[in-house]
Amino acid sequence: MEKIGIIVGNGKLPLYFLKEAGAKGYEVFPIGLFDTIEEEIKQHENFRMMNVGRIGEIIKHLLGNNIVKLVMLGKVEKSILFNEIEFDDHGKKLLKKLPDNKDETLLFGIISLLKLCGIKVLPQNHLLGNFMFENKVYTNSSPEKNDSLTIKMGTEAAKALSELDAGQTVVCKDSSVVALEGIEGTDQTILRAGNYAGDNCIIIKMARPQQDMRVDIPAVGLDTIKRAIEIKAKGIVGEAGKMLFLDQEEAIKLADENKLFIMGIKL
Repeated sequence: MEKIGIIVGNGKLPLYFLKEAGAKGYEVFPIGLFDTIEEEIKQHENFRMMNVGRIGEIIKHLLGNNIVKLVMLGKVEKSILFNEIEFDDHGKKLLKKLPDNKDETLLFGIISLLKLCGIKVLPQNHLLGNFMFENKVYTNSSPEKNDSLTIKMGTEAAKALSELDAGQTVVCKDSSVVALEGIEGTDQTILRAGNYAGDNCIIIKMARPQQDMRVDIPAVGLDTIKRAIEIKAKGIVGEAGKMLFLDQEEAIKLADENKLFIMGIKL
């Protein structure tokens, strides 16, 4: 039986992967980063809770179980990560070599160290191809003609934002940018936009211009749909081929019930 490790962040994405991998005959070894990860993952027989800064311990655990393939999945909550990270000697040495302390820089530093130890980090959509956004409208509702400029502006703003590694979500209305995602995450950005601009906002989420599929693939799921409905948004746009669309059947049904459009676009 082939073995594969998962570095587990928050949200349901690691759980989907766990089930897909198990169904395809993999033996999975989840490593949790936060106490707030899905409870079902914590109950897995191979589960271990470890601090991402203790890189040496993580590598020892993986190699000790003959694991040479790894996937990093789930939300890395920056506010929690930076407060609770604990570096071991390997982590401290790595940190000294990095040009800055951005979360993306740290992740790629960890990936490089894992590679040196013979552990390959796979794309986050490994085994999850059916979950990727496609270039189409998923819902009964569609954008209106006068929404095209708003969507174009939002995609450009989201690309610029993601290039700065500041966030990947922008909320727009009537050809104006209402809110940009920061450290608070997508859901809070949507709620903030609703407070500022009221009904009929359009939520746009894009991948980084040079998206590395091994880390932080943006995703839209049921929680995002619920937040959009909460502010009476008009629609949600995701980048086809570079983003995950989770809980699709339930999300589309809920969107249709609330006349919210969901659309994937290819740039």
